Amino acid sequence: MAGADADEILNPITPKVTSQMNEFLMADFTPEEVKVALDSIGDLKAPGADGLPTIFYKHYWRMIGDDVVREVHVLQGDSIPEGWNDTLVVLIPKVWNPERLKDLHPISLCNVVYKLVSKVLANRLKGILGEIISPNQSAFVPDRLISDNTILAYEMTHFLKRRRSGNTCYAALKLDMSKAYDRVEWAFLEKVMIQLGFSQGFVEQISKCMLTVRFRFKINGSCTDTVIPGQGLRQGDPISSSLFLICAEGLSALLNHAKSTGQIRGIRVAPDAQPVTHLLFADDSLLLM
Repeated sequence: MAGADADEILNPITPKVTSQMNEFLMADFTPEEVKVALDSIGDLKAPGADGLPTIFYKHYWRMIGDDVVREVHVLQGDSIPEGWNDTLVVLIPKVWNPERLKDLHPISLCNVVYKLVSKVLANRLKGILGEIISPNQSAFVPDRLISDNTILAYEMTHFLKRRRSGNTCYAALKLDMSKAYDRVEWAFLEKVMIQLGFSQGFVEQISKCMLTVRFRFKINGSCTDTVIPGQGLRQGDPISSSLFLICAEGLSALLNHAKSTGQIRGIRVAPDAQPVTHLLFADDSLLLM
């Protein structure tokens, strides 16, 4: 994304991450957090490139737990060992007889040790998402239900359907982004995080999770050569959904700014109701104007 275009989106974003939140995010990983993260991963989840399944770590935790906790602390160091973030990508068919690439759904099989790091970071982020993500977004935010926005969307479309007279024109646009996670630009995500008030240290931790990825695709039982990506979030990485919401906050802030400056009005279903300009369902959007 060009610098001028990025600035236009970033400028309306107001800092929401407090110093206390940053201290919480940057605290050393505790053994309890790592164990909670491990217990939340299914025993029979497909293993990553190292071939070690979750059940191995759970079964031998008393023997290897301390070593695993020390290993996940590597993220808070200056570098990540080579191969630590290697990822196998398996293509799952979306249809019965896939013929095109878009008929396949890529699932990233991350190593369990990386998943522990990602889970701890994701769990910490979830603790503050409700305070930094606008109420227009209803997916993947604790204490919010995606059905809330579904009901609101129904009310909005019902209002538009009933309105058959008057001088005011309204429009509703549904946007569905194809390959949404794959389109996330790392540099833009980092800028959004900085604009929201995340500390430079935490942004660097997140960057390590993205920049050290190396893919190999598993096709017909064989693995391809290593592929190094230049953008995108992995389907199967525990932290990806939270990072996508942070990235999408740029769109939400831009629309809210347009409403506050009178560029768009939104739709008000009752005289005393607040006008609604958009509803977000993860990577699906409903724009109302």
